[in-house]
Amino acid sequence: MSTSKVTYLGNLRCENMHLKSGNTFVTDAPIDNNGKGEAFSPTDTVATGLANCMLTMMGIKANTMDVVLDGATAMVTKTMSANPRRISKIEVELNMPKGVDSKSQKILENTANTCPVHYSLHPDIEKVITFNWA
Repeated sequence: MSTSKVTYLGNLRCENMHLKSGNTFVTDAPIDNNGKGEAFSPTDTVATGLANCMLTMMGIKANTMDVVLDGATAMVTKTMSANPRRISKIEVELNMPKGVDSKSQKILENTANTCPVHYSLHPDIEKVITFNWA
């Protein structure tokens, strides 16, 4: 069964539909590649997907540890390179909530750094991950 349906709408914009839920979002080409930059670019979604996966996997692990991560945020910075045009670096700065002991922090950081998206990204993509525990 397919996961999603992508429809090219013209003008360098695509609509993306999650087939199970029907949720949608659009992507646009970035300004530096002939686009309007009015929405996430395809490479933005890859970089952002890393942070989503890290926080989701940490949330799953935190639930088994009775640790609350509600309110955690991640700031994502994507760097592109040319020849070939590709993502060369993804920086994720995770801002974590108060009240998590150091042992749990280490377990959760390991969980984040071993998430499926992290493992799926090409090894040439530099990943700079920072955890800020309040």
